Amino acid sequence: MGALILPPDGSLTTTLADLLSNSLVLRQTAPYLPVSAVYALAATSKALWGIVHNSPEVFRYLDLSTVKSAVVPYEPLDSGGISWRAERMDESLTEDEFYSGPLRGIFSKLERRRLLQHVHTLVLDGLSVPADLVREIISEDRFNVRILSIREVRNLNERKLMQVLRYVVRPSRPAGTPRIKGIYFFGPRDPAPAQDEPSKKKPPPSRGITSSQGAKIGAEWNQKSSNALNAALARTDDKWYQGSGRMMAKRPSLEWAETLKACEGIIFFDAVLCRGPRHDPSKAYISDGPSTSLPNPSSFLNPAIASVALGPSGCETCHSCPEIPAIFGQSPASQFPLLSPLPLHSSSVRAAQMPRTLKGSRPPPLFVRCEECLKGRWCERCHKWWDENCYTGSAIAQRTELQQTEFTESIQTNGTTHLIPKQTIKIIGVRRDCFGCGHTCISCKELFIRRCRTCGNEYCIEDNDASSDTRCDWCNYTSRRTVEMY
Repeated sequence: MGALILPPDGSLTTTLADLLSNSLVLRQTAPYLPVSAVYALAATSKALWGIVHNSPEVFRYLDLSTVKSAVVPYEPLDSGGISWRAERMDESLTEDEFYSGPLRGIFSKLERRRLLQHVHTLVLDGLSVPADLVREIISEDRFNVRILSIREVRNLNERKLMQVLRYVVRPSRPAGTPRIKGIYFFGPRDPAPAQDEPSKKKPPPSRGITSSQGAKIGAEWNQKSSNALNAALARTDDKWYQGSGRMMAKRPSLEWAETLKACEGIIFFDAVLCRGPRHDPSKAYISDGPSTSLPNPSSFLNPAIASVALGPSGCETCHSCPEIPAIFGQSPASQFPLLSPLPLHSSSVRAAQMPRTLKGSRPPPLFVRCEECLKGRWCERCHKWWDENCYTGSAIAQRTELQQTEFTESIQTNGTTHLIPKQTIKIIGVRRDCFGCGHTCISCKELFIRRCRTCGNEYCIEDNDASSDTRCDWCNYTSRRTVEMY
């Protein structure tokens, strides 16, 4: 065994290759580096080249959404196939093969270098990802992906994707399949980090109060304050556990709800099914009599995806709900969505579902519903809501006045304490007083709806830009009025 030769000063020098040769250090560092930085690092020395191409930890988390070669070039249209840059596009090339050409080329290169099998978390957000390519990632043995993110992708046939998912979770599937455990599809993609680009010319600032620099800074600070308050109340910064309202830009179809029902317990998504009592045949009301013009507020509903986050406090009256709220660590895993951003150092469903609590507090309960279960009982501005036991609601979504009994103490002459009932009136439920605000409760109406002193009409002080605190936008406009017929 050779002796260790020390430098003249007796110190040991540690290089970057020595640090990255430690698998623990490499696994914690690699997910933070983009693909271009990884290959640039490998080109600096033979030692680093060997670490990058021979270690299974480097490409365990692979984000291709920032790779320029993964974007489909629409001009010129003279290349395609697996060798995207070399082969000519022939007449037998299908549309899906053309739009998946760049990613197929990247996967083929990784497979030749024996790196594709090490990818456990794959991010393809915003790229061109046809359904056939998703089928290959899920079904073929050359892929070993556990978590797949395909949010806001292009050229994806959703019906074909639903057929693929239902096929891979069929009861007669081979043992140990599918390998994939989680799919991010419904939510928005993670925002790119802000980078200053001094070389690009900035557009000239537009004139006006709302576009001034001070107004923009004030709006940004108001949004930051609102996010900090919601995180403090929910004890977590995850949007699903806060009173965030609608979590999806587009309401998912009923076919997607059936697909999630078929994949329940096998493949998890960044969305969950609504567990309201109207989706339970044993609790919902199924009418057998003659149908009326208005649906019954307790009638049965088909499975639907829960798209509204209601916050950790539950119903405004009873602070609970008819269905047992989901609590992480106690409820089944199928009741929790995959949270954003994706976990960097783990490819398990538990790591993707675990909420990030503040100061080590316990995870808050999860209250989520579909919009149909909240019709007439959810304020779209403050996200206050009432469950079926506290407020039945109505099809026309009108507020209801409820009488509550309060008791005050009264001492009589003999020293005996009695409680004297006192009737108070509390208005609950929501109504659409403003088309911009949506359905709001009585508290939000008192804050934002005003009655014009001139014409007597009600108006919203936020959606009517030219209005004041006492007059609507029409009466507050002092110039000559003209009627635009078209």
